[in-house]
Amino acid sequence: MSLSSSNPIEPACRFDRSRSASRVVRWAWLSFALGLVPAVLAAAENWTHWRGPHANGTAPLADPPTTWDGASGKNIRWRTELVGKGSATPIIWGDQVFIVSAEQTDRKAKPEEIPDPKDRVTPRKGYERQTTEPTDFFRFIVTSYHCGTGKEIWRKVVAELVPHEGHHATHSYAAGSPTTDGERLYVSFGSFGIFCFDLNGKPLWERQLGRLTTRRGYGEAVTPVLHHGRLLINWDQEWDSALYCLDAKTGETKWKADRDEITTWTTPFVTEFNGKTQVILNGTRSVRSHDLETGRVIWSCAGMTENAIPAALRYQDAAIILSGYRGNSGVSVPLSSQGDLGLDGPVNWRTKSGNPYVPSPVLVGDQLYFTKHLENVLTVRDAATGTAVIDGERIPGLAQLYSSPVYAGGRVYFTDRNGVTVVLKPGPTVDVVATNALKEGVDASLVAVGKQLFVRGQKSLFCIETKE
Repeated sequence: MSLSSSNPIEPACRFDRSRSASRVVRWAWLSFALGLVPAVLAAAENWTHWRGPHANGTAPLADPPTTWDGASGKNIRWRTELVGKGSATPIIWGDQVFIVSAEQTDRKAKPEEIPDPKDRVTPRKGYERQTTEPTDFFRFIVTSYHCGTGKEIWRKVVAELVPHEGHHATHSYAAGSPTTDGERLYVSFGSFGIFCFDLNGKPLWERQLGRLTTRRGYGEAVTPVLHHGRLLINWDQEWDSALYCLDAKTGETKWKADRDEITTWTTPFVTEFNGKTQVILNGTRSVRSHDLETGRVIWSCAGMTENAIPAALRYQDAAIILSGYRGNSGVSVPLSSQGDLGLDGPVNWRTKSGNPYVPSPVLVGDQLYFTKHLENVLTVRDAATGTAVIDGERIPGLAQLYSSPVYAGGRVYFTDRNGVTVVLKPGPTVDVVATNALKEGVDASLVAVGKQLFVRGQKSLFCIETKE
């Protein structure tokens, strides 16, 4: 149900031709040179992946508002009440915004409908289960909304069952963000199924990869990643961890790479280097680069902290990976690396301070922006050398952060769990452009497309746009 909308129905998410012509020309020439027109431009106009069109938190073609207010409605184009709960980031294609959620029902499970506890693996010592399994059925839901109005276009219940694990108090059963190539929508509910639809909501295929057993029963966050007809699924858990590569058209397994890893809650990062495509995954035991064709490990690098969650990103010919739970570790690994680099192999730089726990970093030109642990403490590093430009300065107005920062319109957007967003101007100091409040909690990352900003709150989906 759309709770407020003063604008007529229109395809508001399409590329805004009033944006800077020079920016568009640069992207067009780059795409032409790489032989990727129109695919690159189409993807750049949308938000096809949790971390945006380039999987690094940037939206080069977007220019969203800097100011809004949830209480007064300033620059809130529309707000739509969501069904169920979820912390997954929305994705955008064309005039549709796609949301996944899990809804607890009032249907109590019979004893025979509750997952058999005998199937559980014995937890590692010190990591015993700290959550309680539900006894109610949950609905797992995919919904499409109209970008211009917030009105529901279609909704599909993909499963209704009793989860085998509980989840952390701040988590949900819908934490894996969907992805799309503009033809198909790919959705992961982890243990509860991997699903593919066309953009009209027609089911195309479904895969069940079995149960995940997560650390302390804290829950899952399996975000699929699409690359050239292959769908990558990170299946890291407390035992039998693996990276799956599925055929995106059929859902059939192309390969499965076993991983000596424990629960990570991280998303694969895919990049091409010297004619080979690498799939890079953060990890507590090691960061690893897998060959997209075979799943073979190309290189690995140890030294991350426990609960290695932030996704990798690329700067020039290197992958940058951070972790910040019960310690700090960051590394820039040359993509030309081979074999096991261990703790002291040849890398571009390492760092041991200020790194994020849950949020992933964002690349702003030649600099890397991120916050410490879950705090509002900003560090900015030169992406080439690791040298700190800003070293542990507070961002005023922010509290605890789960959402990852976004760079759009020449500005960096940080959103905390209270729904407050602070907009910063990049530079050598913490230069606040604006501070905005939605009056609703936010764990998902912001989505910037055209002149709009989409925010998935605890109860609502917001579209933010400057009102003329």
